[in-house]
Amino acid sequence: MLGLVAAALIVVNIYTDWLQPVRDRVASFVAPLYWLTDAPGRVGEWAGEQLRTREEIEEENSRLRRQVLLLEQRSQLLASVKAENTQLKELMNSAETVDERVLVAQIIGVSPDPLEHVLVIDKGRNHGIRLGTPIMDASGLLGQVIETGPSASRVLLITDPSHALPVQVLRNSVRAVAEGTGDLYRLKLRHVANTSDVREGDLLLSSGLGGRFPAGYPVGEIMSVERDPGKAFADVEVQPRGRMNRSRFVLAVMSEREDRGGTE
Repeated sequence: MLGLVAAALIVVNIYTDWLQPVRDRVASFVAPLYWLTDAPGRVGEWAGEQLRTREEIEEENSRLRRQVLLLEQRSQLLASVKAENTQLKELMNSAETVDERVLVAQIIGVSPDPLEHVLVIDKGRNHGIRLGTPIMDASGLLGQVIETGPSASRVLLITDPSHALPVQVLRNSVRAVAEGTGDLYRLKLRHVANTSDVREGDLLLSSGLGGRFPAGYPVGEIMSVERDPGKAFADVEVQPRGRMNRSRFVLAVMSEREDRGGTE
């Protein structure tokens, strides 16, 4: 009996629209059930998509960070190369004003002893460097060679406490001796009488006396002059013109003099 009823309903559904309202009601009732049964799958797909999106974002962030670091490194390298080129140009311009032959050298080391102002350059006896060879940068005198090897040399800076250099004032040729103080930014003039005509701002040049340094090279600028009536000599402080702790390339002033060691 149920089979006949089912067959009749099938025939009626195929050939007529009498059961359409019933089908609509059944579809409306069953649709939420389909949505509920499919929900776990949709939740899984959403979670997987979120996880993939998070991983992609983290990977992209990591890639962007690497690119930023690479660009920063390249920028620093370009800045370093630009600075070196600028310094080399300054050295070449300075070399044109030097009457004697000069050799460009690079600073490759610094003494680890804070009480010793010594640099190491990449030129030595094989390049014609001798004991006492003056070393300067684009701004002024730095020091002199105190030890030579085949391909490297040690340079004592004029700011070392053991160093002394004959100088003269550009303005009036007053002579004095500039001594190192152990401070890279300060020299002092030895035995300057209170009556000597030296002023703040005076430029000091190497005098050439003693034969160690050629005459006429910038040494420093007088920062202060203190005169005490109770003292025989004035206290004169000088700022070196050479960039003692900033130069990377220097000029070795070559000459035909015989080797001589020691300092002034």
